[in-house]
Amino acid sequence: MDTATDTLGFIGLGVMGSSMAGHLLKAGYTVRVFTRSKEKAQGLLDSGALWEASPAALANACKVVFTMVGYPSDVESLYFGSKGLIENAKAGSYLVDCTTSRPDLAARISAAASVRGLYALDAPVSGGDIGARNAKLTIMVGGDEAAFDAVKDLLSIMGSTVIRQGGPGAGQHTKMANQIAIAGNLMGAVEAITYAKGAGLDPKTVLASIGSGSAGSWQLSNMTPRMLGGDFAPGFYIKHFLKDLRIALDSAKEMKASLPLLDLAEGLFSTLQDEGFGEKGTQALYLLYQERYNAGRSRAELER
Repeated sequence: MDTATDTLGFIGLGVMGSSMAGHLLKAGYTVRVFTRSKEKAQGLLDSGALWEASPAALANACKVVFTMVGYPSDVESLYFGSKGLIENAKAGSYLVDCTTSRPDLAARISAAASVRGLYALDAPVSGGDIGARNAKLTIMVGGDEAAFDAVKDLLSIMGSTVIRQGGPGAGQHTKMANQIAIAGNLMGAVEAITYAKGAGLDPKTVLASIGSGSAGSWQLSNMTPRMLGGDFAPGFYIKHFLKDLRIALDSAKEMKASLPLLDLAEGLFSTLQDEGFGEKGTQALYLLYQERYNAGRSRAELER
């Protein structure tokens, strides 16, 4: 893409989307933005981004549109209908959905876009707020190979690992595999630290030993210090992770695949949601364990 002539659009400026759009802006592109709350876009607008009053107006003005919204229902309403991206984008444009969404919805979007002479890719990301801020996201892409080649350099501005996995929906299926692995690693980290504390050990000293050995994982190294420091702010919301786990469960059922760990993780995060943790980061799984197994300690005490 040519920074001098190609205008990019970005819809959805939450914890990750704002950083992703910011990297494109810093790379010299004209970036038009839209999000439901204009206040969330103010930092980007101050840095030179241009505001569009609606997704339809943005789609009509941009060669490439990136979307990063919350739920599959948000994706569906954003892409379809008379005010949607597919109906209002110009022929030859690229629509790249970075939301973690349903694989079957990604396939529907691709088919509908193709009818109108558009190119649609599903490109969910992994790396959380830190990866988005540092342009170190892993981006998993599904869709036409030529369309992927056309936007790969743009994706590489936002992520350090950008790989096409296959046709439409393949990026979303890969993200489901990613979320299952994260769930297992996170559960392992929480239980390891819970055990260490129960044994009377200093969990930070334990982490120094096990974090660099064969038990090491990104979750253990990055999320455990947050847990121990009482930092449960969302790099990735529990409510969104639960959404992902449920998509993975539905897809697994369609494949007739039995995944006991995924079932267990969905149950734990469903409990977290029911107990009011939905707006916290996934590392708040630690709070659930501490409340259950350390009787008499309040949530306020645990978060100090």
